Amino acid sequence: MVVLGGRVAWACSVLLLLQLAGASHVVYETHLLEAEAAAADVPPSILDPELSTGYHFRPIKNWINDPNAPMFYKGWYHFFYQYNPKGAVWGNIVWAHSVSRDLINWVALETAIQPSIKSDKYGCWSGSATILRDGTPAIMYTGIDRGDINYEVQNIAFPKNKSDPLLREWVKPKSNPIIVPEGGINATQFRDPTTAWYADGHWRLLIGALSGASRGVAYVYRSRDFMRWTRVRKPLHSAPTGMWECPDLYPVTVDGRQNGLDTSVTSSPKVKHVLKNSLDLRRYDYYTVGTYDRKTERYVPDNPAGDEHHLRYDYGNFYASKTFYDPVKRRRILWGWANESDTAVDDVAKGWAGIQAIPRKVWLDPSGRQLMQWPVEELEALRAKKPVSLKDRVVKRGEHVEVTGLRSSQADVEVSFEVPSLEGAEALDPALANDAQKLCSVRGADVEGGVGPFGLWVLASSKLEEKTAVFFRVFKAARNINSTKPVVLMCSDPTTSSLNPNLYKPTFAGFVDTDIAKGKISLRSLIDRSVIESFGAGGRTCILSRVYPTLALGKNAHLHVFNNGKADIKVSQLTAWEMKKPALMNGA
Repeated sequence: MVVLGGRVAWACSVLLLLQLAGASHVVYETHLLEAEAAAADVPPSILDPELSTGYHFRPIKNWINDPNAPMFYKGWYHFFYQYNPKGAVWGNIVWAHSVSRDLINWVALETAIQPSIKSDKYGCWSGSATILRDGTPAIMYTGIDRGDINYEVQNIAFPKNKSDPLLREWVKPKSNPIIVPEGGINATQFRDPTTAWYADGHWRLLIGALSGASRGVAYVYRSRDFMRWTRVRKPLHSAPTGMWECPDLYPVTVDGRQNGLDTSVTSSPKVKHVLKNSLDLRRYDYYTVGTYDRKTERYVPDNPAGDEHHLRYDYGNFYASKTFYDPVKRRRILWGWANESDTAVDDVAKGWAGIQAIPRKVWLDPSGRQLMQWPVEELEALRAKKPVSLKDRVVKRGEHVEVTGLRSSQADVEVSFEVPSLEGAEALDPALANDAQKLCSVRGADVEGGVGPFGLWVLASSKLEEKTAVFFRVFKAARNINSTKPVVLMCSDPTTSSLNPNLYKPTFAGFVDTDIAKGKISLRSLIDRSVIESFGAGGRTCILSRVYPTLALGKNAHLHVFNNGKADIKVSQLTAWEMKKPALMNGA
């Protein structure tokens, strides 16, 4: 992160971005003056520079949570997000707004939406953006209009000047709220409208809700003019999983291609849909793949048990996610929020809380069973020109090999492992065959296995008092999982990540749907001071962890390949790049 202090420095960042964008002299001079006025309260510095992320998006100060309405408009990526302008804890929520040309370099603009009308007097919560048929962007968001309870209604806002590519000002029609909780809906559990899709003369969107004591629901609303909405009698889908926050419904191709689809593309033999919800009870994001029927307005998961045995975008610290379609590169991009794992006292002391995961490209695996995810290609521009590498290095039982020659506290590491033999793989306990996280907690990185654990120690101190392990472990198939192929577990184990005793340090884990019998598996880890974001087997399983080392900081952080399994493994190729700071990374 470039730490930009005061009005002039912040304004210069806007000037630089506008120059990069090819803005005219008159236009960027005007923006320069406006930026100086808007940036009067930007602090001259930030605290804890050894833990503040360098290339993951976050504000300079204060609290951030849900990504709200990412979109591409007139040459710019727009990112709106939940933000507390008054402190590093949740509260006083507004919609902050940043813009970028490349999803990597960001500049904060004026607050887009803040409480100003009766129907959002007590809060402007999450929502989405939709580009209407005439090209006008529209934001739908949840407003809180009563102070005694969180009475939730849905509001709309439009740009004051849609010819402004930066969309700096938004206005709220007098007709707000445009959707209210009627017909027995629980008004305190009725929020987060989705990006809308259009077909057969109607717009449709979803709103997450809770029905009864425990049934999560996605209600469908329809409109011809985007202003007057009617609820469809039956919900799109529901399940007994608790409140569904931040729902998302979008199409994916079934042919294995990585191209994304516009949200309004409907199901066909070549198109499936993904329904995602954020479970308020569990604080994780879950999804299913299935079929959306626009005539009945119903969604049916391909896997009948999918609602109870969900797939997850990320098996770590990742919540309230939102996707959008990028029409320029024809891809679907996923944003997700990662909260802190330290204490609220720590957050107040350091002055900030929350980050966004690196934007990820998502597409359907050729098998049709799950999504694939990978960091957007623009991130690679931050890689140092000269990487370090290991090649054809055998790592024997109990060995670890240090990767030197780079500052590994901020790095991008890609490694391909070869597993010569699976004969020694340990048996999988049938009682844990469907509980990856518990399996990882009892068979962690320091517990010797047959094949694995093997992987990376990242953010490790010189004497290994601190280290976070990201690793694989292979098991023989359990009798109760209806498969004969070996089971691959991927874990992120931060239990020894810090000497600070006042931290939440859970192990995170997921099973990897890959055929390890072929003897190969890959791992990519993005390391950024207090976050480790990892992608197993080309993006089949993803895990984000927040860690707070006290020794493994800056130049004192080390990187190792390790093997605590009885079987040898081989690093066929490891390439690690030190990551440069973006030219601009200026949040709200």
